[in-house]
Amino acid sequence: MPHPGILIIHLHAHLPYVRHPEHDKFLEEDWLFEAMSETYIPILASLIRLREEGIRFRLSLTLSPPLCEMFADELLMNRYRARLGHLIELGQQEILRTRSSPEMNKVAIFHLNFFQEVAEFFDKCSGRMLPLFKTLQDSGHLEILTCGATHGFLPLVHTTNGVRAQLRVARKNYQKHFGKPPRGIWLPECAYYDGLDRLLAQEGYSYSFLEAHGLLFGQPCPTRGIWGPIVSRHGVHFLGRDVESSKQVWSAKEGYPGEGSYREFYRDLGYDGDEATVRPYMHGGGVRHNLGYKYFRITGSKVDLSEKKIYDPDAAAQTAKSHAGNFHFNRSGQFDHLNSIIGTTPVVLAPYDAELFGHWWFEGPWFLEHFMRMCAKHTDHFVLGTAPEAIEICGAEPCEPSPSSWGDGGYYNVWLNESNQWMYPHLAEAEEIMISAASAQHSDAGHMRVVKQMARELLLAQSSDWAFIASTGTTVPYAVRRFRLHIDNFQRLRRMLADNSINESELSSIESRDSIFAEMDPTVYRES
Repeated sequence: MPHPGILIIHLHAHLPYVRHPEHDKFLEEDWLFEAMSETYIPILASLIRLREEGIRFRLSLTLSPPLCEMFADELLMNRYRARLGHLIELGQQEILRTRSSPEMNKVAIFHLNFFQEVAEFFDKCSGRMLPLFKTLQDSGHLEILTCGATHGFLPLVHTTNGVRAQLRVARKNYQKHFGKPPRGIWLPECAYYDGLDRLLAQEGYSYSFLEAHGLLFGQPCPTRGIWGPIVSRHGVHFLGRDVESSKQVWSAKEGYPGEGSYREFYRDLGYDGDEATVRPYMHGGGVRHNLGYKYFRITGSKVDLSEKKIYDPDAAAQTAKSHAGNFHFNRSGQFDHLNSIIGTTPVVLAPYDAELFGHWWFEGPWFLEHFMRMCAKHTDHFVLGTAPEAIEICGAEPCEPSPSSWGDGGYYNVWLNESNQWMYPHLAEAEEIMISAASAQHSDAGHMRVVKQMARELLLAQSSDWAFIASTGTTVPYAVRRFRLHIDNFQRLRRMLADNSINESELSSIESRDSIFAEMDPTVYRES
């Protein structure tokens, strides 16, 4: 009997490293806190629940090095715990405030219960989420991939040494957090260039994922198209993103998240509430921002924000279950069709930004759990699997992948255009300086501290998030400020080396703020 098709659901979890100990509160740290409450903890709790119930499932997941470092950071986790406490306090007040409206009151109670459950989960694991992810991988339910060290856009990294550093630092960081080296790597932005597979193989990575045309424009074009693994001349396996299954989920216009009963992301108490209500829970400075209490539903794609209807969590939960059933039905039909045209076990890779599930699409984790339960019950057409399982079962066709990314237009223009091109000369210069500094001999412990911090600052400046934000026009001032800060820090450290005069206070201040990668070994930049 032929093996059923293999569906790989992959969630790419990444956020830029945001940590500001110099401030009591910092608005952009909410990027992490919101994603923890709405995405990472709900999904993690769901996976543990499925495992405890004996439900068979497989899930593929990126946990990027910056995200792992923030999860393991005591300062950030303590701040998150305090933030939950404030949101629970706000919820208790909201229940009293909305007593005159049963519909609004129901939503207030729902949100308070939600944040209380998140806080209970966080306290139960003592604020340490990475060990729970590790147990899911150790039990065979989860396949965890790493990413570039700071999600650097590898085709635009200036030197081979710079690319190697992104790969090697990521591998070492994964080993620190999960106790073994990673098998796979999510290429930042799914970006591939000719010859990258050689470096991946040298650094011990056996597989990765690409956008569809990374395979379809490969040489030769694989006979199974995107529905089977390929292997490059250097022995690295690749799987290509399936457009149909991806679009059905992530598209707000054509996919599930745009359905009218789901919670409206853009109506939040932080903006809707009167100033006296929300001011105590803001970060200061008079700037309003999301608080996580959202009383309205999408209602319709053409309905003005001011005309949105009240959210009903029960109705949204039923819709999520229905959509999970529809997604399972559609995947079954897709695998039936692929079986008829391929003749061997088809593989469908469906990768998504993890933050879609929960943060942008609040009901996404409910959808995901319902879907995995259905997959465990119905295995005639396909089963959930991981890339290593697919490669073992299906084999791989020889093919040299094509340069590609999953950005708009499919190549590199999102990360190199008139809005962000000014960044790259600074990065190129810093790389050359870094290679020289790392290749020199430093017997003095103070000098080695400086070189280590130079490596951290360069890696942080290379984050693709800054160029992406500059290109898309969201929170541009912060992205530009962060990029310039890391380049400035790098040059200040370089001058300390050049002048043979280390400013201990200045060095300690930079180390305290940008404390990522305690295990940093700057020799990863040495000429090889």
